[in-house]
This record gives sequence, C-alpha cells and structure tokens, in this order.
Amino acid sequence: MEIQSSSTPSSTQPRHWGRHVCVTAWAVWLIVGFDAVAAERLSLEQALHRAEQRSQQLVAQGYAITASRELSSAAGRLPDPTLKAGVNNLPVDGPDRFSVTRDFMTMRSIGVAQEFTHGEKLQARTARFAREAEAGEAARALTLANLRRATALAWLERHYRERTHTLLQQQRIEAALQIDAAEAAYRGGRGGQADVFAARSAVARIDDSIRLVALQISIARTQLARWVGEDAAEPLPLPAGLEVISLDASEVERRLAYHPQVTLMERREAIARAEADIAQLNRRSDWSVELMYSQRGPAFSNMVSLNVSIPLQIQRASRQDRELAARLAGIEQARAEREEALRERAAETLGWVLQWQGNRDRLAHYDGTLIPLAAARTQAAIAAYRGGTAPLTAVLEGRRIEIETRLERLRLESETATLWAEVEYLIPAEYLPQRAAGAAPIEVSPR
Repeated sequence: MEIQSSSTPSSTQPRHWGRHVCVTAWAVWLIVGFDAVAAERLSLEQALHRAEQRSQQLVAQGYAITASRELSSAAGRLPDPTLKAGVNNLPVDGPDRFSVTRDFMTMRSIGVAQEFTHGEKLQARTARFAREAEAGEAARALTLANLRRATALAWLERHYRERTHTLLQQQRIEAALQIDAAEAAYRGGRGGQADVFAARSAVARIDDSIRLVALQISIARTQLARWVGEDAAEPLPLPAGLEVISLDASEVERRLAYHPQVTLMERREAIARAEADIAQLNRRSDWSVELMYSQRGPAFSNMVSLNVSIPLQIQRASRQDRELAARLAGIEQARAEREEALRERAAETLGWVLQWQGNRDRLAHYDGTLIPLAAARTQAAIAAYRGGTAPLTAVLEGRRIEIETRLERLRLESETATLWAEVEYLIPAEYLPQRAAGAAPIEVSPR
C-alpha cells in the first residue's frame, strides 16, 4: 500500500516503482518456487510418521513387553531340581579316621531334591507377568500418544511462527512506503520532520519484531528436529483439517475410558490384583521331595533315603495374612488413583473442547468484524492524509492497530490449533474400539 501526496516530486517515482518491482519479483518467485519445493515439504502426517520411526522409546518399550512375556512363560515352570552329593558319618579319629569304607556308618551319598509348587501358584505367577506385559502395551500406547502430540505441537509452533514472520514482512513493506511518503511530504512542505522519524520508528519496531520471530522460528525448528531429525529443515505446507475435531463434548467421558493413561492405570490395578492372588495362594505351603542313594563299604549294605519337606506356617497371621492385606490395599489404591485420574483427564479434555469451540467463534469474529474494521480504519486514515485533513501519525496509529489485530488473530489461530492437537492426538486411533473410532467428527462453522 502506497501513501503519496499530490505534491510529491516526480523524482520519487523511480524509487516507488523499484519497490513495486522487487515486491512483484518476490511474489513471482514464491509462486514459481512453490511447485519446486512441494514434493519436499514436510506435512504434519509425514512428521508424525517420521517421529514414530525415529523413536527409541517405542523400541525400548517393545523390548520391555517381550521381557514380561518371557518371564510369564518362565514363571509357569517348576523350580529346577537340586543335585546333592556328600559323605556322611566320616570318622575323624581312631584307626578308621578319614576312611570312607571301613566304618559301617560312613556313607557316600548322591541325591536329587525337587520342590513341587502348587499348580494354582504357577498359574498366578504366569498371570502376574502377563498383566505386566499388558501394562507395557498400555505404556507404549501412552508414549505413542505423547509422541504424536509433542510432534504435532512442535510442527504447529514452527508453522505459525513462520506465518507470523511472513505477516510482519508484508506489513514492513507497506510501512516502508510510508517513510517515502513522509519524506516526500517533508520536502514539499506538507509535513514535518517528526512525521519522518515517526514512520522510521514504526518500521524499526516492525524490524525488531521480525528479528524476535526469526529467533523463535530457529527455536521451533530445533524443537521439531528433536522428533523428526534433519527433516525439520524442510518447508511446511499449510495444515488441513484444523477446523474439525473428532471428539464431541458429550462423549468425553466415554471416549476417555480408552485413554492410554487410564488404560495403563487399569493394567496396574490388574497387576496389583494378580499379586494379591499370589499372596492368597502363598498361604498354602509348597512341599519338596528328596531322594538319596548312599553307598557304604564293601562289607555293608547300600541305602536309599526318601525325605519330604513341608514348611510350617506357624505365624500365618503375622506374615502371610499381613502380606495379603498389603496386596489387597494395593488394589484399592490403584483403583482410587485410576478414578481420580479419569476425572482429572475428563475435566481437562472437556475444557480443551469447549475452548476450541469458543476460539473458532472468536476467529470468525476476527475475520468478519475486527480485521475488516482495522483495515478500513487504516484506509480511511490514508485517504484523510492524502487529502491533507489528517496527520501521518493517524496513519501510523491505524497501521499499528491493524498489525496488532492481525497478529492477535494469528496468535488465536495458533492457540486453537494447539487445542486441536491436544484433542486429536489424545488417544491413538489404533487403540480405539471400532464404535469409538468411528464417531462422527464435529465442526464449528464460522458464524
């Protein structure tokens, strides 16, 4: 946008045309270069896919699940038998000292002992590690949800920082034209030197904002590289689908029953229940059998021994019952923590959905009212300045308000996109049942 007084000398025209040529060339480069880099653009879905491919946390949790499954298989087996060997009743003095054959009581023995664990105990131990594997799968789902959400937020942060940078650059070009107009008016005697300094100050403030946003873009690119690696340097296309979410306020509590954090807490409650089952079965003693063959001297008979061992739980009320009570208390603790976490998550998610819907209405108000009014005020100030009925400061003030309005609208859109990411990547779609995953998305249309 150019502001030019009727008394502007013709010598200023080449400079104006030079600026227009530069702006036009820049716009043509953007249009032509768009197709050239389109194939190299990092879309949001591509960023999510690459983040999953690079994640070592998902790999680590996969190994943890495998470890729990292996332990589950091992826990269902009886303990290994014990091989025993020794010399019994060996004389240490007298004429037969240290002889293993002359004394009739001396025996060289070899045997094997086996502990027989109740089958129900083995099943309970197997179930405990199976629940551990299921908890590992829930933890992996939670990590996947956090990974996708963090990647989406980093992607959106960089995208909106770059859009802010573009907006400021556009406003800077228009504000720079006001310097030319102020200088021309000053030379023609229609304006004061203060107007020139005011126009230059306005451009300087925009330049400072551009430098700040450029720094924020670098930081945002670094944060995105944390998830996608070197691909973070690729240009970003415009995001699609941010005006639609798949979660309605009326189904928040039902959908959150499948949230990975809630599922993980359910699995931990199942682990506590499995440990309580083991503690309950530990009130029944296991027994061991030992078979031993003993060889004596040539003049004496060899012998076989068979022993059975059963632990005596003479302090069950103080030991086994106490352990069972502790495990039962752990179940109630896990249940209470899960219910509290579900309530907290439901309130937080419902707040996100409602705020997203409210922000969509506010964006429509910005597009339909606030921005058109700010632009109309700027145009009116420019027209008045050209007609000599308003000072340049009115134009600068109108320009400042319009820039702030557009920036505020962009900040609101960025906040709305962040809420969209929080809701959309709350639960991985592959962990939702068909009836929940197939829920119709909702859309808030601008009013």
